Amino acid sequence: MIKNYIKTAWRGLVRNKAFSLINIIGLAVGMTACFIIYIYVSFELSYDNFHSKADRIYRIVADVKTPSETITTQGLTSAPVAINLKRDFPEIEEAVRLARDEYLVRKGDVFFQEKRTVLADSALFGVFDFPLVSGDRKTALKEPMSIVISQTTAKKYFGNADPLGQHLLLTGAAIPSTITGVMKDLPENSQIKADLFVSMSSFKQIYGAPTADSEWTNHGFYTYLQLTPGTDPEKLALKFPGFMEFHHGKQAKELQMQDYLSLEPLHDVYLRSKRDGFVSGNINNVYIFSVIAVFILLIACVNFINLTTARSAERAKEVGIRKVAGAGRAQLARQFMGESVMISLMSFLFSLLLSTLLLPVFNQLAGKTIGATAFFNPWRIFQLFLLSVGVGVAAGMYPSFVLSSFKPVNVLKGQQATGTQRLLLRKGLVVFQFVISIVLIVGTIVVYTQLKYMRNQQLGFNREQTIFINTNFDKNKDAFKQSLATVRGVVSSCYSAFIPGGGNTSAYSELENKSGEMQKTNMDLNFIDFDYVRQYQLRLVAGRGLSADLGTDSTQAMLINETAARSLGYTVPKEAVGKNFSQWGSKGTIVGVLKDFHYQSLQQQIKPLTMRYDKGAFTIISIKLSPENIKETIRGIEHRWRQAIPNRPFEYAFLDKFFDEQYHAEDRFGDLFFNFALLAVFISCLGLLGLSLYSTLQRTKEIGVRKVLGAGVSNIVMLLSAGFLKLVLIAFLIALPVAWLGMNKWLGAFAYRVNIAWWMFASAGLAAVLVAFLTISFQAIKAALANPVKALRSE
Repeated sequence: MIKNYIKTAWRGLVRNKAFSLINIIGLAVGMTACFIIYIYVSFELSYDNFHSKADRIYRIVADVKTPSETITTQGLTSAPVAINLKRDFPEIEEAVRLARDEYLVRKGDVFFQEKRTVLADSALFGVFDFPLVSGDRKTALKEPMSIVISQTTAKKYFGNADPLGQHLLLTGAAIPSTITGVMKDLPENSQIKADLFVSMSSFKQIYGAPTADSEWTNHGFYTYLQLTPGTDPEKLALKFPGFMEFHHGKQAKELQMQDYLSLEPLHDVYLRSKRDGFVSGNINNVYIFSVIAVFILLIACVNFINLTTARSAERAKEVGIRKVAGAGRAQLARQFMGESVMISLMSFLFSLLLSTLLLPVFNQLAGKTIGATAFFNPWRIFQLFLLSVGVGVAAGMYPSFVLSSFKPVNVLKGQQATGTQRLLLRKGLVVFQFVISIVLIVGTIVVYTQLKYMRNQQLGFNREQTIFINTNFDKNKDAFKQSLATVRGVVSSCYSAFIPGGGNTSAYSELENKSGEMQKTNMDLNFIDFDYVRQYQLRLVAGRGLSADLGTDSTQAMLINETAARSLGYTVPKEAVGKNFSQWGSKGTIVGVLKDFHYQSLQQQIKPLTMRYDKGAFTIISIKLSPENIKETIRGIEHRWRQAIPNRPFEYAFLDKFFDEQYHAEDRFGDLFFNFALLAVFISCLGLLGLSLYSTLQRTKEIGVRKVLGAGVSNIVMLLSAGFLKLVLIAFLIALPVAWLGMNKWLGAFAYRVNIAWWMFASAGLAAVLVAFLTISFQAIKAALANPVKALRSE
């Protein structure tokens, strides 16, 4: 019986090659998109799942409240938090602090600027399951200047030799360190990223300070807690206010600042946290792409249902004869369901091939490194197989019900309804397809408009033709800057602690407000030299810039931005000039107010910013280049670098590209959104092509008669296209509010955003109508150009 079903199904597929091909390709493309999104979503949700104690690991975060009632949310805490929490609460089994940095690392003549370096407590490998290839997990990070490196890092410095017990020199001061462990490269789905862990007890040797263990206001550490089994994290968090009052209450009152601690589950840090971290994802993107995957698969299923029910008249006599021969309705339903599942399984095999070929392309678009092993996992393949069978059953359920319900008497008398029966359902399904497609087209237009807006927005500073180099704290950095004056093509250069787009430190500050009081608050701080304002073409709205001709400007002068002036109560910027400040041990006066500029991403509001001169804090040199012979100029800069700072690699980047890297996540989201929208439109048009093909075949004689009576090609094309285009227009009207609500919510994540304009909807509607018309007209024109004699020959 089953063999007979398979034979019959196969003959039906071969007999109707065009419809079978459209069904198989449509389902295969839909499944491919669904499978790849499934792998992506599974990968995003798998972050940190490889840690055996993940359900007991929490990150402790801080909300810092300042006297101005401003609350700063941070993923970082101060160093003493971890030490004292573990000591005070038996519910905390272990605590680990991590601090990101980058060091110059040397081994003989081999040296690299290691950007993924992390200071970590000795309990790191007890809390997290980062696999060690060699070394003791308990003691590897116990002693000062002990380090654990990844296998890739070991290969860079030692080749195939055993690095355990060997030495590397860290930082510009070339501090000797001992390799006490080698770990496997951290998994891609780890939110903690590091190639080199340095023991936290090395703080004194590296930074010259004894420790940060008593500095409650220095928020520079990611703190992770491992709770004892059965501990309720919510009840534990209720004890934190009393803990902070006991340890930091007196100092907090003096500073008029307060830390509010809370817990984030490790599983939430990557996708759901709104605070800074090593890397971060976006749970909303996971939801969006999951919905897109379901919709694309639904569109493919709709195509199958539409084409199968449209062809019901062709199979009506087959059903009638089978019923006369004794076949029951259930038997016929099983047969048609089997055909559907067969098509689905053929599509499944095709989609596996497509997914394998497209996975590297998807990785490039998504910025991921999801290996083929993540896809060709037996359990995952089995899940996708079951999904395919489910798709076949779901897509074939209604057509099998329709086909098996035909009455043999009516069918054999020729009274069975033709393909126009159940027309309302087919029209509704076409509308559903194009509603989804138009929503995705609108979404694509809005996403790319927002990205273009962010890239073209006036930032308030000049970033063109500028490169920057991290000199760190090298003692010869002044000599390097002076030597640049002799390089042809170098327009100017300046030093700073940070560059636009590169972050800023937050400093406890006391500034005189409009009432004459010293307002205590946290403000962003950047240390700049005397040339910074001029080179970046920052605009002064009051006062003056920092000057090398005034000796006090190197220690007692501050610049603030307009937002900082407003936060102090000054409605007119010039009112802030001459007011007093106290910040990190320095005291003086505000000498100038800068017009607000976007020193951070456009996703964030411009915050209060202070800028001061501090030669010891300069780590980055920005170099303005002439647009002519840039390559030759950079070669000249590199030559001066190797003369002045030979122990560091020459690594530079263009500021405009670096600033735009802040939007890489949005760029990837936009590219993925566009490609999946394209797939949805393609599948919808594939179904439309099948329906137009069938409609044309059904009306062959009508077209022949109309042509004989004088109808032209354009009349025939409009006749065959009008009905479908009406459905697309109805879909457009339904899609409008859906698209507006969805994209308005997405834009809410941006502090500076475009407005959703009418032309975005008009463009999407026009694109949908145009694509639909081209799809339909291909077959319509073919029918209109056919010889009417052939159509009428049988009459």
